Amino acid sequence: MVVLKTRISGWILIVLGAVSANTLYAADGLDGKAIYTKTCAGCHEGGATRAPTPETLKQMQPTAVVRALETGVMRMVGNFNLSGPQRIAVAEYVTGKPYDANWAAKATNQCPPAKWPVADPFAAPQWNGWGANQQNSRFQPAAQAKLDRDDVKRLELQWAFAFPGETLAEAHASIVDGRLFVGSRSGAVYALDAKRGCTHWTFQADAAVKGPILVGQVDDHLLAFFGDVSGRAYAVDAVTGATEWQLVADAHPAARLTGGFQLVDGKLYIPVSSLEEGLAADPNYKCCTFRGAVMQVEPLTGKVNWKQYTIPEAATHESKGPSGKVQIGPNGASVWSSPTIDVAHNRLYVATGDNYTQPATLTSDGVMAMSLDKGKVLWTYQGLAGDAWNVACSLQAKANCPREEGPDHDMGSSPILVTLANGKRLLLGGQKTGVMHAIDPDHKGKVVWKTRVGKGGILGGVEWGSAADDKAVYVAVSDARWAGGLFFGDKVALDPNVGGGLFALNLADGKPLWRAPPVSCAGRERCSPAQTAAVTAIPGVVFSGSMSGVMRAFPSWTYSEYGKQKV
Repeated sequence: MVVLKTRISGWILIVLGAVSANTLYAADGLDGKAIYTKTCAGCHEGGATRAPTPETLKQMQPTAVVRALETGVMRMVGNFNLSGPQRIAVAEYVTGKPYDANWAAKATNQCPPAKWPVADPFAAPQWNGWGANQQNSRFQPAAQAKLDRDDVKRLELQWAFAFPGETLAEAHASIVDGRLFVGSRSGAVYALDAKRGCTHWTFQADAAVKGPILVGQVDDHLLAFFGDVSGRAYAVDAVTGATEWQLVADAHPAARLTGGFQLVDGKLYIPVSSLEEGLAADPNYKCCTFRGAVMQVEPLTGKVNWKQYTIPEAATHESKGPSGKVQIGPNGASVWSSPTIDVAHNRLYVATGDNYTQPATLTSDGVMAMSLDKGKVLWTYQGLAGDAWNVACSLQAKANCPREEGPDHDMGSSPILVTLANGKRLLLGGQKTGVMHAIDPDHKGKVVWKTRVGKGGILGGVEWGSAADDKAVYVAVSDARWAGGLFFGDKVALDPNVGGGLFALNLADGKPLWRAPPVSCAGRERCSPAQTAAVTAIPGVVFSGSMSGVMRAFPSWTYSEYGKQKV
C-alpha cells in the first residue's frame, strides 16, 4: 500500500504488492512434492490464468496456502481431493517453510493508543465502501476530496505499508475520519492511520478479503462490514476490530463475496458471486449449480431478512454438452460488484455476470432492479443474450464447455446512477463487450444510448468500473489479450502491445468527448497496458491505473488543455 500526500492537503491511494522474506526449510512427513505434482502442478506450472507461479508460491506463508485450500479460492480442490495433513505437506513444499498453525499477519508499526472517533466520523472527508456514495459514481466532491488539479501535480510519497506475508495486494481501501480500512489475500483486515500508516488493529477472516470495507453507524455501534472469498460476511467493531457477527452468505462451495456492501436505512445489502465457472476446468466436475444473489441483512445481528437470486429457478435442467458430458443449469449470473441504491424509488440495481452452461437466462450479462424492502425483481435489462461460458471452453478437451459457447462478457462493474441537467435519470452499465450502456431506470431499463469503447473479451471491455461527474462518464478499457491467443495452457503471457485507454463520454448522448491513450509497455517484460482497475474522479481530475503498474491523473472535462486525442 502506498499513500501519496500533497504538501497542501488530502491523499489518494495506490495499492501495490508486498513480498515476504523467503527462508527455506525442508518439508516433513507426507511427500508434498508428489501431492503437488499430481494435484496442483498442472495449473501452477502450466500457466493457468490467475494461478500463482511456483516463484510466487515460494514467497507465501504455508498458513496462507493451507487457508486457500481449506476456505479460500482453492477450497474445492483442498477439501475434496486432499486431507488435512496433505494440505499442510503441499503448503510446506511449495513455500519451502514449516507450517505454523498459529501464524497470522502481525500488526506492524503499532499506533499509540488514541481515542477514535472523537466526533461524528462521517462529518470528516471520507471514501467509504466501493463507489464513494450510494449511486456508485466513484466521484468525490471537492469538500471531500480536498484536492484540486494543482494539488494533484504536487503529490509525493507520504508512507508505504508492506502487507505482512503477502505476495499480492488487490483489495479496495476505504477511509473514514482519518482511518484506512483494507483487506488482504491472507484474510487479514487492517485498520491503519491514514496519515502515518501505523496499525490500529487487525482482524483475521477465514479467507481472502478482496472487496472494500464499509463502515457504518447502527444505533450506538460503529461497525465495519465486509466479505471474503469463502462466501462469509463479517461485521466487526470499527474501533477495536472485535467480532460482532459472521454468517455464511451462500452454502455453495464455490460462493464468494467480492462486491462492496451497502448500508441503507438500517439494512445491510450483500451481493453474492462465485468462481464455479473455474471449477468446470476439471473434466470430472459436474457443472454447474451456483446462482448469483443479493441479500438484505440486519446489520447488528447478521439475521437474513431476504435473499433474492438472480435466476429464479434452481439448477435442475440436465443436457449434454458437445463432449457428451451431462451439464446442469440454469446457473451463473453472479453479482460481482456493489449494489447501486435508489432510495427515492425504493430500488437497488445490480449488474450480473454470464451463465456457465445452457440454458442461458434472461437475467445474465445485464442489470436487474429490485425493491429495497422485499427484494422483488422489478425489471431486467440484458446487455448480451445467450452468453454461457466456463473455463473448460478455453481447454482443448472442452469437457464442460456448453454446446452454444458464449464469449464470457459479464456486466461485472457496479451500475452508476446519474441525473442530467434536465432532471432525466440514467443508469450506466459497463460491460466486458467493450460497450457502455445508458438505460432509463424509470422506464424499466429502456435503452437511451450505447457506446463502444473497446473490442471486448474474457478480460476485455470494462472490468471493475467507471466514474461519473455531472457532465461525463469516464470509462477505462481493459481489452487485455494473451500473446499467441492462449488463455489457458503452457507459457501464457499477456500481450504488451494490446489493451488500455481511457474515454470520457457525454452523459446526455454517449458521444466521446476525448480519449487518452494507454501506457506504453515498450522495453518491459510481463507488462500489459490494459486498464482493468476502477476509475476514480474528483472535480477536474480523473485517476486511472493500469496492469502496467502505472497510475495516471488526467484533467477531466478540460482534457483539451492536456492534449486532446482524436477519437
